[in-house]
Amino acid sequence: MRVSFKGLGAVLCGLTVCLPAGLCAAQSAPLILGVFQGQTDVGAVAPPGTAALDAGRGVYTVSASGANMWSTLDAFHFVWKKASGDVSLTADMTFPSTSGNPDPHRKAVLMFRQTLEADGVYADAAQHGSGMTALQYRRERGATTQDIELNIESPHQIRLEKRGDTITMFLSNHGEPLHQVGASIKLHFDGEFYAGIGVCSHNKDVVETAKFSNVKLEALQPQPESAQPVLYSTLQTIGIEDNFRRAMVVSTGPGKMEAPNWSRDGKTLIFNRDGRIWTIPSEGGTAAILNTGAATNCTGSHGLSPDGKWLAISCSMPGKPETRVYIVPMAGGEPRLLTENPSSYFHSWSPDGKTIAFTRPNHTGGGNIFSIPVDGGTETALTTGAGISDDPDYSADGKWIYFNSDRAGGLMQIWRMRWDGSGAEQVTSDDFNNWTPHPSPDGKSILILSYDKDVKGHPANKDIALRILNSDDGRLRVLVNIVGGSGSDNVPNWAPDGTHLAFVSFQTLPEAGINSKR
Repeated sequence: MRVSFKGLGAVLCGLTVCLPAGLCAAQSAPLILGVFQGQTDVGAVAPPGTAALDAGRGVYTVSASGANMWSTLDAFHFVWKKASGDVSLTADMTFPSTSGNPDPHRKAVLMFRQTLEADGVYADAAQHGSGMTALQYRRERGATTQDIELNIESPHQIRLEKRGDTITMFLSNHGEPLHQVGASIKLHFDGEFYAGIGVCSHNKDVVETAKFSNVKLEALQPQPESAQPVLYSTLQTIGIEDNFRRAMVVSTGPGKMEAPNWSRDGKTLIFNRDGRIWTIPSEGGTAAILNTGAATNCTGSHGLSPDGKWLAISCSMPGKPETRVYIVPMAGGEPRLLTENPSSYFHSWSPDGKTIAFTRPNHTGGGNIFSIPVDGGTETALTTGAGISDDPDYSADGKWIYFNSDRAGGLMQIWRMRWDGSGAEQVTSDDFNNWTPHPSPDGKSILILSYDKDVKGHPANKDIALRILNSDDGRLRVLVNIVGGSGSDNVPNWAPDGTHLAFVSFQTLPEAGINSKR
């Protein structure tokens, strides 16, 4: 028997229901399922998934097969309620003990989803059977899934929160208050969407089960005008392959981190925070301050030499309060002055390690690019003029310097010039303001930070896209959309393998965090 309906309609146990989108799914529970309204299989799930509520204990048991929730199509069982506006969904998620060899990537999720179609737009907080936790999302219908992964133990409790177009995951690992963990994205839902819980076995021939307890689906109240937002920074790494854009949170916390770059063995990231230079294992761990001697107020303009032995930094020194470029041993020690003229900011080393490209603002509000021998000597102006030429970075073969400039009038675009400043040519010409070009070590790709055309300058805390320019055919594709800008990728941020890069995103959250008034 079949029943078709508009809106929510009525559901009888054991009937096959045709949803408004034309999807059919076997139903095995009443329409009203605790805080939820309905359930369905999304994508190919056989046998049909099931869900049951132990009302006395407040525990939902969801079972399903399903090949995966990844790539461009999903297959899972979904228990849902239609929602709109700002909401949060909270639960404890566990996998009961099972026999055999369950897939480590079976997933229990908290999800916001635009439609019930298998290729729909969504964001979820996913708990994998292996213990890995991730914020997964698909930005457009049929697009490849992306995620932000956390290298932590399975959390005690998870919350997925939607405020406007910002989706944020909160965790509690040991019963402490829920807190942000650096997993936050911008994702737009049109009108109503589905909020709910789901299970995927990651094996189309196997049924897996997960339990959800302490489930709360709540509307979020607007923040009071007196609430002071808190800026959080998240240092992440991400793979650039189009079908494997997995990001990993390395470190997160209040305040501003900036400008990560990699050690030559790929094991360490270098960044700045609070005027100091820090290092942290690239897989995550405890950050440590790098000894830069008497240098203070260090900025996000720093970078490691090709041989990994020296670090160029842009800092102040006693008696020299303006920012200048210094060289310090990577092992730590007293810095050596490189640029005598003040207001100088490092940007990149030449591949042979003999020259450094840096910038200096001018009195007209613009800025230009210079080079100087690493051993010291006379600086050379590579660009001149009243406009902005900024963010120089050498190509892998040392023949070109890529930079951003507004010299053509209008929007900021990417240019390149010969290593000596000659032969400048425009690389991008589109409707974005493009900054900070960084050629990859293998020469195949160039990372670009793109603002909307209406954004002026190079501010932080804006909606941006990190885009990849193919060096061979000039095609551009979006790698990731984040809240970022200045500080996200000021200097070369590629891993040595040329397939990963590091960046910083920002989140502005209410002062009281998730415990604020709802």
